Amino acid sequence: MASFKTIELPSGKTYEQPLGLFINNEYVDSSSSETLTAYNPATGEEICKIQQACPKKDVDIAVAAARKAFPIWHNIPAVEKRDLFFKLADLVQENKQILAEIESLNSGKPIEQNAKYDIDELIGVLKYYGGWIDKLNGKSFIPSDKKICYTYHQPLGVVGCIIPFNYPLAMMSWKWTSIACGNTAVFKSADQTPLSTLYFAQLVKEAGFPPGVFNVVSGFGSTVGDALVKHLGVDKIAFTGSTVVGQMIQRNAAVNLKPVTLECGGKSPIVIFDDCDFDQAVKWTACGIFNNMGQICSGTSRCYVQDTIYEKFLVELAKHVKENYPIGDPNDANVVVGPQISLKQKERVGKYIKSAIDEGCRIILGGEGLPEEIVSSKKLSKGYYVKPTIIADITPETTVSKEEIFGPVISVGKFSDYDQCLELCNGLDYGLGSAIFTQDITRAINFSKNVEAGMCWINSSNDVDFNVPFGGVKMSGHGRELGEYGLSNFTNVKAVYINLGQKL
Repeated sequence: MASFKTIELPSGKTYEQPLGLFINNEYVDSSSSETLTAYNPATGEEICKIQQACPKKDVDIAVAAARKAFPIWHNIPAVEKRDLFFKLADLVQENKQILAEIESLNSGKPIEQNAKYDIDELIGVLKYYGGWIDKLNGKSFIPSDKKICYTYHQPLGVVGCIIPFNYPLAMMSWKWTSIACGNTAVFKSADQTPLSTLYFAQLVKEAGFPPGVFNVVSGFGSTVGDALVKHLGVDKIAFTGSTVVGQMIQRNAAVNLKPVTLECGGKSPIVIFDDCDFDQAVKWTACGIFNNMGQICSGTSRCYVQDTIYEKFLVELAKHVKENYPIGDPNDANVVVGPQISLKQKERVGKYIKSAIDEGCRIILGGEGLPEEIVSSKKLSKGYYVKPTIIADITPETTVSKEEIFGPVISVGKFSDYDQCLELCNGLDYGLGSAIFTQDITRAINFSKNVEAGMCWINSSNDVDFNVPFGGVKMSGHGRELGEYGLSNFTNVKAVYINLGQKL
């Protein structure tokens, strides 16, 4: 029998949390006795223990289930697949509140200001890619009157999908593109946030997806994730996470030359020119890093401001963040900034803030230590909170200007002209997002062409839309997710030649 635990949600309601694996449309217990602990980051308290998949046996079972389901799923008519996606989206909508509360409980996301938007994204992506299923067309070519050629876009087979902790359900939805393209999949959730994906799995079964199309295993990346990457029965890996892990995945996937899509770390620049809409620049700069507790791979975490407005911008940014990004209990409808995902991450961010102080930077807002409202709270004082922090006067050599912090911290420096700002922006190995604020459209377009990044926002930041491709260059990874471009990651293109009479 599969194992479950009754969990109380922030609303006071309870639900049954699956503790094992989801394979062949059934919850099953792991073959391993190893577990991982799911915590509530807001309080530091344990929620439950989740069974880790056995890296060999259980991963083999999950991959075999996906392999067996592949021809069944591949041959289901496109319109039937499409309708299953729409049915699943409807079920997610019906269960939006409970999914948001589970997501918040395990990740620390404020329910009203954050977690519910992630569920909306899950619904939107399922509908978007459901709409593509019956429109996956090839191309035809007639190079001469003796020859016709055309292409098929065919699914790869079994895809291993490795999900990060910062957007458990939203990032999972992006990789449902693989299933929309006719593949079957084994998903590995982040070890910090396994709860919502396991709960979501029952909706997949309820929607009517065939057994084995969607499978879920839990565990650490170094064991379960590694087994999935190296598995000879897996035809593709889609990964979102750190650059260091992305490098290991690319090396290990060479075992059978399986293709990989890597969406890795970032240190995205945001550039503020003195001709900008100042008020909007302040608001978008804050939005680009302080939402989701700063745990955003594409977050515009290094800010370069033209020297003519530098001090004014720092003052107004601090004022805006202080007034509009309250930190506290994720169950409070007014709270925007919740805790970091773990004690380890909280301490990591704290070390970066200290390094900035030690290297002579100014702390304009926030800084070391717990926020006063957290210290005084009996409920939250052991939570993993970090103050929203603005660090000023960075140089290219400053640690916080070079390394990904992945927390509610922005580092700010100044520049004098376009050439200097572009050099600063392109001076790192990362290349995920970028942003520019200016009213000069020529300057903005030139920046978008010349900045070394997979994405550029002009007069906004992190304005992600699932119709538009998402991904980076350099050490931020390769491949694209979302939009029509995202489909190409999960199919092979087969060329067919028809000879109409050409003789040798």
